[in-house]
Amino acid sequence: MNSSDREGDGARVVALLDRLAKNLHWAWHAEARRLFSELNPDLFRVVGRNPAALLRDLGPDRVAHAALRPGYLERLAKTVAQLDRYRDEPPARALVADVLKAFEGKGPIAYFCAEYGIHESLAIYAGGLGILAGDHLKSASDLGLPLVAVGLLYREGYLRQRLEEDGSQTSEYPRLDFDRQPLELLRDMGGSPLTVTVDIAGRTVTAQVWKALVGRVPLYLLDTDVPQNSPSDHWITARLYAGGLDNRIAQELLLAVGGMRALRKLGIEPSAFHMNEGHSAFLPLELIRERVLGKGETFEQARKHVASKILFTTHTPVPAGHDRFPLELVEQHLGELRKQLGLSPDELKALGRDPDDPLDRFCMTVLALKLSERANGVSELHGDVSRKMWRKLWPDRSPDMAPIAHVTNGVHAGSWIADPMKALLAKYLGADWLDRVSEKETWRAIDKVPDEELWEAQLESKEQLVSFVRFRVGRDILHKGKLPPQEIAAAAQLLSAPVLTIGFARRFATYKRADLLFADMERAVKLLDHSTRPVQIVYAGKAHPQDTHGQEVIRKVVQAARHPRLKNRVVFVEDYDIGVARELVAGVDVWLNNPRRPHEASGTSGQKAALNGALNVSILDGWWVEGWREDPLSGFAIGDDKVLEDQVAQDKKDAESLYEVLEKQVIPTYYERDRQGVPRKWVERMKHALKTLGPLYNTHRMVAEYARRFYVPSALGEVAR
Repeated sequence: MNSSDREGDGARVVALLDRLAKNLHWAWHAEARRLFSELNPDLFRVVGRNPAALLRDLGPDRVAHAALRPGYLERLAKTVAQLDRYRDEPPARALVADVLKAFEGKGPIAYFCAEYGIHESLAIYAGGLGILAGDHLKSASDLGLPLVAVGLLYREGYLRQRLEEDGSQTSEYPRLDFDRQPLELLRDMGGSPLTVTVDIAGRTVTAQVWKALVGRVPLYLLDTDVPQNSPSDHWITARLYAGGLDNRIAQELLLAVGGMRALRKLGIEPSAFHMNEGHSAFLPLELIRERVLGKGETFEQARKHVASKILFTTHTPVPAGHDRFPLELVEQHLGELRKQLGLSPDELKALGRDPDDPLDRFCMTVLALKLSERANGVSELHGDVSRKMWRKLWPDRSPDMAPIAHVTNGVHAGSWIADPMKALLAKYLGADWLDRVSEKETWRAIDKVPDEELWEAQLESKEQLVSFVRFRVGRDILHKGKLPPQEIAAAAQLLSAPVLTIGFARRFATYKRADLLFADMERAVKLLDHSTRPVQIVYAGKAHPQDTHGQEVIRKVVQAARHPRLKNRVVFVEDYDIGVARELVAGVDVWLNNPRRPHEASGTSGQKAALNGALNVSILDGWWVEGWREDPLSGFAIGDDKVLEDQVAQDKKDAESLYEVLEKQVIPTYYERDRQGVPRKWVERMKHALKTLGPLYNTHRMVAEYARRFYVPSALGEVAR
């Protein structure tokens, strides 16, 4: 090859990698990630596995050098061609064929959410809500649904967690460099940034609009860090879930009102709307305003039309999880919008008034429920809890007839199943099994998988988890620079692949009871540090900066890990994010979940673990009520469905049940091996989990259900209530 040919191939590599990096499809496409990693594996890890940042740091000359590697350009060209076909040729999915037909000639579904968790490098998410939203977009893309998404672009994202030596949580907020992200700043015809304005508390706030591509789905993100705004208004999109009530209501106005105005400027006319949680509940008011001012309709006429187009999903059964604002703050921020709607202050307040709130505040969930024809919880149990929680909004109906349905959450299989398990499933379920992931027939082929191969795939993922934990803990010790060298050496010995491994990772809210395993410390030590049947547990999770009780639970867990007999049995991995979650759900044997029932709306981390063959050990709450009922052999239940009024007594009862389940069921089953060293009964349960839970708890099934039950009727303007 002469020099000109090399230069040509190098330029082609640079161009193709740039195209690949600009679409977040790489977040669930393993070969694309491998192509980037091979450029510089160490740097790729340092930049958070962010292809855009990697290419920027390497520079075009070093990137072009990849063209010299045998077969690299061919693999790259093939991967980009696959992305082009994926983007330009929507699939004919039988799962949603009727839905796609119904949307012919109609505008897309507009999906509004305050956070999106698509990949750990784009840190504009806090936890489960955002990760679910990201998975929703990925499945909508895979299924070819006409969907656009709207959110906010947080310059400092959500908190980065650091732990002091005593386990106290500290928060850091590094600024995101948007130029190092797969983002495009949209521009108007004159080349200036595309902007929208929103009246907030009597002042005009400007936001520019960015675009991220999530496969086929465009995600539009608003950013107030622009010269036109005052310093205080720059803060609106600085951090997710930070600041006081003034900033929170400003964020929610920007998301809903500004987000809708951005779609209008882009020429997008949605035919249906999905408000994912109450943060976007001001959206119906903006849609009503358009009809009142543009069509001369009364508020009630416009409300009926708008409500028929909207689905609202509520995600929490905990009263504190629903945004509430003082009535005077609502009038201060929405006064101008209220006047345009033709409403009096009392009429606006009535739209958000919760009869059960002794402080008489404006509740965003109440507003969303009153202005949406369709609403749902995120599991069967959560739907029931939500109907009872909000029953007073429909005083003429019995509690069980309140118009709140349910769609049980799922997870995006292509994003969360580890490579060893994916390869095994492709071998026995068929190369296209991910396209058929929600079909029960697909998963029945699990019975054909030899026990030895399934067990080997699990061990491979567990070894990767052990390596990951050792690296992360050692890195964090080095960064702190306070602990003695022997601590770093000890980190290199953490965990052991043959040992039964439990995972517990989620938001550290007190009701999730992360420290339940240590309710009886003597018994916990005996269980974990057993001479012949040891158990190890990996924790991860953040508490909200203002949740001092949740932070205290973290401190208790870290202190437990310092127990002389538990130093190699209990590990806390700092700064929980999508990357940490991906390693944990893939490598553990057991996923532990022990919230106070019925406070877990759904919980999807256990679903991610189940799709990797892990067994859930869980309170009968959220999705696990349905999963365990479907097939008790797919995991283990802690306690029963009875809830005691005495919380202390309930905690004691559940802790006792947890110990019993671990001591008498989980541990003996795991350590019962045949001559080949395979735990046959355990592997049998793994197969039950995959075969039973796989087709149900994935977002392909979930998104198709949303589309068929809610999006199509909304697009058609059908009245549901």
